[in-house]
Amino acid sequence: MSEARPIRLLLVDDQPLLRTGFRMVLGGEPDLDIVAEAGDGVEAIELARRLLPDVVLMDIRMPRMDGVAATRAIVEAKLPVRVLILTTFDLDEYVVGALRAGASGFLAKDVPADDLVIAIRTVAAGEAVVAPRILKRLLDKFAGTLPDPDAAPPRDLRVLTDREREVLVQLAKGLSNAEIARALSVSETTVKTHVGHVLTKLGLRDRVQAVVLAYETGLVRPGS
Repeated sequence: MSEARPIRLLLVDDQPLLRTGFRMVLGGEPDLDIVAEAGDGVEAIELARRLLPDVVLMDIRMPRMDGVAATRAIVEAKLPVRVLILTTFDLDEYVVGALRAGASGFLAKDVPADDLVIAIRTVAAGEAVVAPRILKRLLDKFAGTLPDPDAAPPRDLRVLTDREREVLVQLAKGLSNAEIARALSVSETTVKTHVGHVLTKLGLRDRVQAVVLAYETGLVRPGS
Protein backbone atom coordinates (compact mmCIF):
# COMPACT_ATOMS: atom_id res chain seq x y z
CA MET A 1 0.00 0.00 0.00
CA SER A 2 1.52 3.33 -1.09
CA GLU A 3 1.96 6.19 1.33
CA ALA A 4 -0.48 9.10 1.21
CA ARG A 5 0.61 12.07 -0.87
CA PRO A 6 2.09 14.90 1.22
CA ILE A 7 -0.04 18.00 1.84
CA ARG A 8 1.20 20.68 -0.54
CA LEU A 9 1.56 24.14 1.04
CA LEU A 10 1.89 27.68 -0.28
CA LEU A 11 3.32 30.18 2.24
CA VAL A 12 2.11 33.77 1.77
CA ASP A 13 3.55 36.58 3.90
CA ASP A 14 5.17 39.90 3.01
CA GLN A 15 7.93 39.36 5.60
CA PRO A 16 10.64 36.95 4.34
CA LEU A 17 11.83 36.30 7.88
CA LEU A 18 8.42 35.01 8.92
CA ARG A 19 8.23 32.79 5.84
CA THR A 20 11.63 31.40 6.76
CA GLY A 21 10.38 30.69 10.26
CA PHE A 22 7.32 28.84 8.99
CA ARG A 23 9.46 26.90 6.54
CA MET A 24 11.75 25.80 9.38
CA VAL A 25 8.79 24.73 11.52
CA LEU A 26 6.90 22.91 8.77
CA GLY A 27 9.78 21.59 6.69
CA GLY A 28 10.53 18.80 9.12
CA GLU A 29 7.06 17.28 8.87
CA PRO A 30 7.13 14.26 6.49
CA ASP A 31 3.53 14.77 5.38
CA LEU A 32 3.94 18.48 4.53
CA ASP A 33 5.53 19.78 1.34
CA ILE A 34 6.11 23.54 0.92
CA VAL A 35 5.81 24.01 -2.85
CA ALA A 36 6.25 27.80 -3.04
CA GLU A 37 6.27 31.14 -1.21
CA ALA A 38 4.63 34.47 -2.08
CA GLY A 39 5.12 37.98 -0.72
CA ASP A 40 1.71 39.45 -1.58
CA GLY A 41 -1.79 38.55 -2.66
CA VAL A 42 -1.23 39.00 -6.38
CA GLU A 43 1.64 36.53 -6.35
CA ALA A 44 -0.38 34.19 -4.13
CA ILE A 45 -3.23 34.00 -6.64
CA GLU A 46 -0.86 33.34 -9.52
CA LEU A 47 0.92 30.55 -7.65
CA ALA A 48 -2.35 29.05 -6.38
CA ARG A 49 -3.69 28.84 -9.94
CA ARG A 50 -0.47 27.37 -11.32
CA LEU A 51 0.52 24.97 -8.55
CA LEU A 52 -2.86 24.09 -6.96
CA PRO A 53 -1.52 23.63 -3.42
CA ASP A 54 -3.79 21.86 -0.94
CA VAL A 55 -3.50 24.64 1.65
CA VAL A 56 -2.47 28.28 1.45
CA LEU A 57 -1.13 29.82 4.67
CA MET A 58 -2.26 33.38 4.00
CA ASP A 59 -1.09 36.52 5.78
CA ILE A 60 -3.93 39.00 6.20
CA ARG A 61 -2.22 42.39 5.77
CA MET A 62 0.09 42.71 2.75
CA PRO A 63 1.03 45.31 0.12
CA ARG A 64 -0.39 45.30 -3.42
CA MET A 65 -3.22 42.93 -2.49
CA ASP A 66 -4.19 41.85 1.01
CA GLY A 67 -5.13 38.37 2.17
CA VAL A 68 -8.86 39.07 2.04
CA ALA A 69 -8.88 39.92 -1.67
CA ALA A 70 -6.51 37.06 -2.45
CA THR A 71 -8.68 34.58 -0.56
CA ARG A 72 -11.79 35.79 -2.36
CA ALA A 73 -10.12 35.41 -5.76
CA ILE A 74 -8.92 31.89 -4.98
CA VAL A 75 -12.34 30.78 -3.71
CA GLU A 76 -14.27 32.41 -6.56
CA ALA A 77 -11.98 30.69 -9.08
CA LYS A 78 -13.23 27.41 -7.55
CA LEU A 79 -9.69 26.14 -7.17
CA PRO A 80 -9.31 22.93 -5.11
CA VAL A 81 -7.35 24.99 -2.60
CA ARG A 82 -8.08 25.73 1.08
CA VAL A 83 -7.01 28.97 2.74
CA LEU A 84 -5.85 29.20 6.34
CA ILE A 85 -5.48 32.80 7.52
CA LEU A 86 -2.56 33.87 9.70
CA THR A 87 -3.05 37.03 11.72
CA THR A 88 -1.11 39.02 14.30
CA PHE A 89 -4.28 39.84 16.26
CA ASP A 90 -7.07 37.31 16.74
CA LEU A 91 -9.73 40.04 16.95
CA ASP A 92 -8.89 41.57 13.57
CA GLU A 93 -11.69 42.96 11.38
CA TYR A 94 -9.77 41.81 8.31
CA VAL A 95 -10.27 38.23 9.49
CA VAL A 96 -14.05 38.67 9.24
CA GLY A 97 -13.64 39.65 5.60
CA ALA A 98 -11.39 36.67 4.92
CA LEU A 99 -13.84 34.25 6.52
CA ARG A 100 -16.71 35.73 4.52
CA ALA A 101 -14.55 35.35 1.42
CA GLY A 102 -14.22 31.63 2.06
CA ALA A 103 -11.19 31.06 4.27
CA SER A 104 -11.36 27.80 6.22
CA GLY A 105 -10.27 29.39 9.47
CA PHE A 106 -7.60 31.49 11.10
CA LEU A 107 -4.72 31.23 13.54
CA ALA A 108 -2.51 33.72 15.32
CA LYS A 109 1.03 33.90 13.93
CA ASP A 110 2.45 32.98 17.33
CA VAL A 111 0.47 29.72 17.45
CA PRO A 112 2.49 26.79 18.85
CA ALA A 113 4.17 24.77 16.10
CA ASP A 114 2.25 21.58 16.91
CA ASP A 115 -1.08 23.42 16.71
CA LEU A 116 -0.15 24.91 13.34
CA VAL A 117 0.69 21.48 11.92
CA ILE A 118 -2.57 20.01 13.23
CA ALA A 119 -4.51 22.95 11.76
CA ILE A 120 -2.95 22.45 8.33
CA ARG A 121 -3.83 18.76 8.36
CA THR A 122 -7.38 19.56 9.47
CA VAL A 123 -7.94 22.13 6.74
CA ALA A 124 -6.42 19.83 4.11
CA ALA A 125 -8.96 17.19 5.16
CA GLY A 126 -11.78 19.61 4.40
CA GLU A 127 -12.59 20.74 7.92
CA ALA A 128 -12.61 24.26 9.34
CA VAL A 129 -10.09 25.49 11.89
CA VAL A 130 -11.27 28.08 14.37
CA ALA A 131 -12.28 27.89 17.99
CA PRO A 132 -16.06 28.48 17.85
CA ARG A 133 -16.11 30.83 20.83
CA ILE A 134 -13.24 32.91 19.43
CA LEU A 135 -15.15 33.19 16.16
CA LYS A 136 -18.23 34.30 18.06
CA ARG A 137 -16.22 37.00 19.90
CA LEU A 138 -14.79 38.11 16.58
CA LEU A 139 -18.19 38.39 14.90
CA ASP A 140 -19.78 40.04 17.93
CA LYS A 141 -17.05 42.69 17.87
CA PHE A 142 -17.15 43.38 14.14
CA ALA A 143 -20.79 42.66 13.35
CA GLY A 144 -21.05 46.21 12.04
CA THR A 145 -18.93 45.20 9.07
CA LEU A 146 -21.56 42.67 8.02
CA PRO A 147 -24.71 43.57 6.05
CA ASP A 148 -27.61 45.28 7.81
CA PRO A 149 -28.63 42.93 10.65
CA ASP A 150 -32.23 44.15 10.37
CA ALA A 151 -32.50 42.96 6.79
CA ALA A 152 -34.82 40.05 6.17
CA PRO A 153 -33.12 36.66 5.94
CA PRO A 154 -32.35 35.84 2.32
CA ARG A 155 -34.46 33.34 0.45
CA ASP A 156 -31.69 30.75 0.77
CA LEU A 157 -32.40 30.17 4.47
CA ARG A 158 -35.93 29.08 3.63
CA VAL A 159 -34.59 25.82 2.24
CA LEU A 160 -33.75 24.79 5.81
CA THR A 161 -36.16 22.87 8.01
CA ASP A 162 -37.07 24.35 11.39
CA ARG A 163 -34.68 21.91 13.09
CA GLU A 164 -31.85 22.77 10.70
CA ARG A 165 -32.34 26.46 11.47
CA GLU A 166 -32.19 25.65 15.19
CA VAL A 167 -28.93 23.80 14.67
CA LEU A 168 -27.50 26.71 12.67
CA VAL A 169 -28.40 29.13 15.48
CA GLN A 170 -26.71 26.93 18.08
CA LEU A 171 -23.70 26.51 15.81
CA ALA A 172 -23.38 30.28 15.48
CA LYS A 173 -23.47 30.63 19.27
CA GLY A 174 -20.21 28.72 19.43
CA LEU A 175 -21.54 25.36 20.58
CA SER A 176 -19.87 22.07 19.68
CA ASN A 177 -21.87 19.19 18.22
CA ALA A 178 -22.03 17.57 21.67
CA GLU A 179 -23.31 20.80 23.25
CA ILE A 180 -25.89 21.28 20.48
CA ALA A 181 -27.06 17.70 21.02
CA ARG A 182 -27.61 18.39 24.72
CA ALA A 183 -29.35 21.71 24.05
CA LEU A 184 -31.77 20.18 21.55
CA SER A 185 -32.11 16.80 23.27
CA VAL A 186 -30.99 14.82 20.25
CA SER A 187 -28.03 12.56 19.55
CA GLU A 188 -24.66 13.91 18.43
CA THR A 189 -24.97 11.83 15.27
CA THR A 190 -28.26 13.58 14.49
CA VAL A 191 -26.58 16.97 14.96
CA LYS A 192 -23.78 15.99 12.57
CA THR A 193 -26.40 15.00 10.00
CA HIS A 194 -28.24 18.31 10.39
CA VAL A 195 -24.98 20.29 10.10
CA GLY A 196 -24.19 18.41 6.90
CA HIS A 197 -27.62 19.24 5.49
CA VAL A 198 -27.22 22.92 6.38
CA LEU A 199 -23.88 23.12 4.59
CA THR A 200 -25.17 21.27 1.53
CA LYS A 201 -28.43 23.20 1.20
CA LEU A 202 -26.76 26.61 1.60
CA GLY A 203 -23.76 25.75 -0.57
CA LEU A 204 -21.28 26.36 2.25
CA ARG A 205 -17.86 24.74 2.51
CA ASP A 206 -17.62 24.43 6.29
CA ARG A 207 -18.92 25.45 9.71
CA VAL A 208 -17.04 28.74 9.66
CA GLN A 209 -18.98 29.95 6.64
CA ALA A 210 -22.20 28.77 8.28
CA VAL A 211 -21.53 30.87 11.38
CA VAL A 212 -20.69 33.95 9.30
CA LEU A 213 -23.88 33.49 7.28
CA ALA A 214 -25.95 33.27 10.47
CA TYR A 215 -24.63 36.70 11.49
CA GLU A 216 -24.94 38.16 7.99
CA THR A 217 -28.60 37.23 7.74
CA GLY A 218 -29.50 38.43 11.22
CA LEU A 219 -30.43 34.89 12.28
CA VAL A 220 -28.05 35.48 15.20
CA ARG A 221 -27.51 38.93 16.67
CA PRO A 222 -24.31 40.23 18.32
CA GLY A 223 -24.17 39.35 22.00
CA SER A 224 -26.94 36.76 21.77
